[in-house]
Amino acid sequence: MRHLVTGATGYIGGRLAPRLLENGTTVRCLVRDPGKLRDVPWAAKAEIVQGDLLDPDAVRAACADVDVVYFLVHSLSDSDFAANDRRAALLVAQAAREAGVRRIVYLGGLHPEGALSEHLASRTEVGEILLRSGVPTVVLQAAVILGSGSASFEMLRYLTERLPVMLTPRWVHNRIQPIAVRDVLRYLVAAAELPPEVNRTFDVGGPDVLTYLDMMQRYAAVAGLPRRQIIPVPVLTPRLSAHWVNVVTPVPKGIAAPLIDSLVHEVVCREDDVRAFVPDPPEGRIGYDQAVELALQKIGGGDVETRWCGASIGDTPAYPLPSDPDWSGGSVYLDEREQPSTATPDELWRVVRGIGGERGWYSFPLAWSVRGWMDRLAGGVGLSRGRRDPDELHTGDALDWWRVEELRNRVGGEVDAGALLRLRAEMKVPGQAWLEMGVRPGPGTGSVYHQRAVFLPNGLAGHLYWWAVAPFHGIVFGGMVRNIARTAERSAPRPGRDRTAAWLRTRPRRRAGRPRPGTG
Repeated sequence: MRHLVTGATGYIGGRLAPRLLENGTTVRCLVRDPGKLRDVPWAAKAEIVQGDLLDPDAVRAACADVDVVYFLVHSLSDSDFAANDRRAALLVAQAAREAGVRRIVYLGGLHPEGALSEHLASRTEVGEILLRSGVPTVVLQAAVILGSGSASFEMLRYLTERLPVMLTPRWVHNRIQPIAVRDVLRYLVAAAELPPEVNRTFDVGGPDVLTYLDMMQRYAAVAGLPRRQIIPVPVLTPRLSAHWVNVVTPVPKGIAAPLIDSLVHEVVCREDDVRAFVPDPPEGRIGYDQAVELALQKIGGGDVETRWCGASIGDTPAYPLPSDPDWSGGSVYLDEREQPSTATPDELWRVVRGIGGERGWYSFPLAWSVRGWMDRLAGGVGLSRGRRDPDELHTGDALDWWRVEELRNRVGGEVDAGALLRLRAEMKVPGQAWLEMGVRPGPGTGSVYHQRAVFLPNGLAGHLYWWAVAPFHGIVFGGMVRNIARTAERSAPRPGRDRTAAWLRTRPRRRAGRPRPGTG
């Protein structure tokens, strides 16, 4: 069978595609930016095609000769998300019908009867459009998805870990039926094989029905934390709650708001019919405590496949770097520095590609922290997104408040001339900003580290912003250049010194109370 996966750069799609490939099926992925999948291990086995779900020609071409279409796209932070999702669903429905597709599978949101939030209403509308497409469709409706890197799980994790005493809104007492991401993927894979007469929605959930308060307390128990003290405050509206989540957790307000809107209602499965078509595995569905433990094992072991921030905030396009020769027009500010190092290019590159997250940015930590908190207070992503993996990066990865836009010239673990990591800023800033970090061979066995900060201001505010922060560039950017080179030299092997032991000293330490890495 041939499967088309839309949303393959997202949280669920990025996990579904490799599982379909493992089952021996042919997988085509429709993505706007194929570069985001360039470094993903499974992408070489799939057919990656470039296109937009709002482009009728691209959708028709993607659906050609396809048996199953997975619709796994949902806008969270676009202002016109409902109109975009409606149009995308209509285009996919028409193209799938014309191409003779055998099945459409859509992952929507579990919801009650009656009035819904904008986002839940939009997801329900998309499901209804696909069910009326004339192509047999399965709409799986899930509430909170528990898995390493999911937005729902990250919100729960950071609220519980960072706040031993919490002021909570009334919605924390609403009942929820969470589901482990493994069970979601199991249902998605099996849905492709359902009989053609099945054209309906299925509520899917785990075996436990809990309040959000119960989920936080049980998370604390699994993570080895003391019991949390909860103080209910009725004046905390969903909007205020979203602002609070934006400050305390890595999840920005634009994503936290729709998640909280869905928690204002009780979201419990009204039927369990899916188990008649997709029986539980012998060990049963994954319960809440086990799902949390598996997620923490993945996080602790640095083995997180996909994260909620894998998609750009607000679907920001990959702009051309404004200092490139083909850029025309506009003011460009540059801060460019270079530092030779006695470390080999490979040793220096190892430090560069491991930057950010718990290792930090090698200069003036207070300044980075303050800027991160300012961004959070302004509704931005701040520094708390961290890294998906402590050592490896892929194009398209989120890295604190940056997005990996370019990652090139790594050959068999060794660095050749022109190794480059380019990051695009996703912080709240009056303009567009990039940070480039390059490594090239130097004299003898040494290397040269080259760093370039680029800022394209937006109006007068952008120019004022650059000149306001320019006095700190010598400390921040200059310190980065020197410290990155020194770190690479310290981690380089010397006679009688083990390379692995030296490098491990630059790795982040595991936090207390966190389960050890396992096979979750």
